[in-house]
Amino acid sequence: MGIGPELVRRGAPARDSNDGRGSVPRRQWQRTYRRSLAATDTAIVVAVVALAQSAREVFDGLAYEPASLVRAVASAIAVAGLWLAMLALNGTRKEPVVGSGEEEYRLVTRATLQAFGLLAIASFLVESFATDLDAVRVYLLLALPTGLIALPLGRRWRRRAIEQRRARGEFRTAVLVVGSERAVDAMAGSFARDTSAGYRIVGVCTTGHTGESGRTITVAGQEIPVLGAETDVLNAVKLSGADTVAIAAGTHWGNGDIGELAWELEPYRVDLVVAPGVTDIALPRLSMHPVGGLPFVHVEEPQYRGSHRLAKTVFDVVCALVALSIAAPVMLVVAALVKLQDGGPVFYRQERVGLNGAVFRMWKFRSMIVDADRLVDEVRAGAGQAETIFYKSARDPRITPVGRFIRRTSIDELPQLFNVLARDMSLVGPRPLAAGEGEMIPGFVARRMLVRPGMTGLWQVSGRSDLSEADRIRLDLFYVANWSMVQDLLIMAKTVRAVLASDGAY
Repeated sequence: MGIGPELVRRGAPARDSNDGRGSVPRRQWQRTYRRSLAATDTAIVVAVVALAQSAREVFDGLAYEPASLVRAVASAIAVAGLWLAMLALNGTRKEPVVGSGEEEYRLVTRATLQAFGLLAIASFLVESFATDLDAVRVYLLLALPTGLIALPLGRRWRRRAIEQRRARGEFRTAVLVVGSERAVDAMAGSFARDTSAGYRIVGVCTTGHTGESGRTITVAGQEIPVLGAETDVLNAVKLSGADTVAIAAGTHWGNGDIGELAWELEPYRVDLVVAPGVTDIALPRLSMHPVGGLPFVHVEEPQYRGSHRLAKTVFDVVCALVALSIAAPVMLVVAALVKLQDGGPVFYRQERVGLNGAVFRMWKFRSMIVDADRLVDEVRAGAGQAETIFYKSARDPRITPVGRFIRRTSIDELPQLFNVLARDMSLVGPRPLAAGEGEMIPGFVARRMLVRPGMTGLWQVSGRSDLSEADRIRLDLFYVANWSMVQDLLIMAKTVRAVLASDGAY
């Protein structure tokens, strides 16, 4: 999950520049995409409300008279209208939000909860409304949970469609980056990690440019033309056809300079964004607070303490109990296969470091030969990973035939549900570290200890064992700093998909 530049000012709709392949102007496809989202939201809301109203007829055995039928239809229209209004008022279809994953789902969820909260309040305060909407309880019990699932799925469906177009080079935002070469490289890395955002760098204005023509710099394997210095932005916009100017952190621009640039870009209908210089901070933790006309980006504290931790605990325990009841037959079969294979122990228990540095024993189905730990140094050296922080190899000779299957399918990790019930682990979190692992990285272990380790986490759904060490470290720390229940739900959904596809599992 890469973090793009934070929006500072968005001008008028982008001019009719193409996406780099001469297809659809950005202003046109953005307008079409927002309309498609509105149509999808409306269809889902109407269908869910109609489903709830039909369920009331079936379960309550209602036979509507003409007058009561009119009231039922009017109440359904009122509920659907309130729901759609809350989606609009929460800005769920604004440009900076649509397609942004967690933030989009969070706003859709908040709008839905607000709509049904207002509905519940109205049912108590307005007696006549409550009489005709005895269906309120049906809406709360059926329409609310159905909508909380269906609306994000609808957004995901639309998002997948635009991601496919962007993978073909369409529907992209042409960006002119202003800043030092190092800052440009960092911003390009952010764009590369979140390709679904559709940002494409078409030119650079670098600090200290001396005016030589034809110069290029290589960013993320791509040759990008240098179109001038920081003061040549307007000319560079004309040359590159950019519809967005991104100012990287660390430039020489002052607040007055950025404001002046915003006015100069106004006639060209070009957006202006500024990277605030804070990295790996999720959008819900950032807010803008003006002080004396100077905008300040406020970074809120992480949310893993207090009531948030209690909510996560309840969620973990309930889900672990449900998962164990479903997975019990599979676990019994796997236990028998592991035992019959070589007569060794069924489970493998290893000491790991958990919340606040507490050491616990993590359960797994044994997937390696007996006493495999004694050979770890030899195997690591043979794989050329003697100095790596995290060791994992698809060709580890210690893995048994049964073990290879249960590792590919992640069945070997099902016993960790017992660790979740014992509160040593969570369903979602950074992977538990062995004692001493990662200590050479400043602050890494201490920050990870602020939350319980998890059965799955961000790097497991972002490439699993195929990720580099740097990406694993970054994603673990990002999770700790930006935890939320919405993010946990998204990770769990992605985990199911990754497990079914066996992506990066060995």
